[in-house]
Amino acid sequence: MSRLPFNSLAYALLQAARIDAAVFAGQSLADGLLGRVDPTARPAVQDLVYGSLRAYGRGDFFLSRLLDRPLAVDEVRALLLVAIYRIETRPEAVHTVVDQAVFAAGEVVGGKFRGLVNGVLRNFLRQQEALSAAVAADPAASTQHPEWWLAQLQAAYPLAWQDIVAAGNMPPPMGLRVNLRQTTRDDYLARLVAAGIAAKPVGECALALARPVAVESLPDFAQGAASVQDPGAQVAAELLDPAPGSRVLDACAAPGGKTAHLLERADLDLLALDLKAARCRRIEENLARLQLQATVKVADCAKLNQWWDGQPFDAVLADVPCTASGVVRRNPDAKWLRRVEDIASFATAQARILDALWQVVRPGGKLLYATCSVFPAENGEQISRFMERQPQALRCKEEQLLPGADHDGFFYCLLEKRA
Repeated sequence: MSRLPFNSLAYALLQAARIDAAVFAGQSLADGLLGRVDPTARPAVQDLVYGSLRAYGRGDFFLSRLLDRPLAVDEVRALLLVAIYRIETRPEAVHTVVDQAVFAAGEVVGGKFRGLVNGVLRNFLRQQEALSAAVAADPAASTQHPEWWLAQLQAAYPLAWQDIVAAGNMPPPMGLRVNLRQTTRDDYLARLVAAGIAAKPVGECALALARPVAVESLPDFAQGAASVQDPGAQVAAELLDPAPGSRVLDACAAPGGKTAHLLERADLDLLALDLKAARCRRIEENLARLQLQATVKVADCAKLNQWWDGQPFDAVLADVPCTASGVVRRNPDAKWLRRVEDIASFATAQARILDALWQVVRPGGKLLYATCSVFPAENGEQISRFMERQPQALRCKEEQLLPGADHDGFFYCLLEKRA
């Protein structure tokens, strides 16, 4: 239990360090690590966690030159990384950051590392200019991405890889999906403007906000007028575009954004699957807020005997697990938790899901393969291998969205099963 005031910078630094240390130990931010933090401090802690993880390559470079040997306590190393990130982003308050980091260090291992934290941070301030200049010679530090990740991007996108890296280092945009059952995109945009929230249209029902806001400030959010969803993710429902009354499967559905979007566009007989009960509850909660109906089941979509009744589907959405390389700015831990061999591992799992779900598509029906990746082995190459195995598959449309100012990175391929 921390003795630090919840509203202090020291508390925020300490909690961010503990979350970062958990990530370095192999946990994911998606596991709800921020839920351990006092709600009043959560925004400040989230900013420190996400920012320090995006900048991990840079911070790790600095510590490699400031420390004589690896630290025995992961929380102390994480505290130094978080404090250095704060110093770099708030240069007007560097001495406050150092003092508060020392207070935070007093809560770790009985305060044994307070002197070390103080010394390392003050040494960083003395050497900051020289260290920052040295960053340019280190690829992981200068790009804030692992070298293997850079190699993948450079090979796939020789002209665009630097733009992809730059986007991955920025805070993500906040996008909205307007519920067209309740209002129009332009009418909801006008309501946002009237509420003092700047936004612009970026799709048939998508809006991009100029800056993130709390969902409570969005007009009629609780009544289902809009949902938070990246505009790039909204392309899925637009591409699949099932006709009203269609029998539809969303095979990897949590948290339910694409499920809801499909139902907002048309009345459907829709089955949503996900592996975990807690994630299925998220789907049900989202549907309830939007006043939409679907059947939700806990199941492994690749194990047909767990859930399929033998009746084929008109349309299937296969939003498969992937490296999340296209949404790394929303998941900054991913680029440091992943390893190059994970690409092949995900590709194997994706192929298993594709082959299984192809069996439930009716002749003449459609399957939309989707990832939030920019790595070709999970995307276009995956589809090419699939089509070699499934000659009755017709590739109707393929689209690779790269992360940019208005949306994250996604891949889509719409397949039709020849009758």
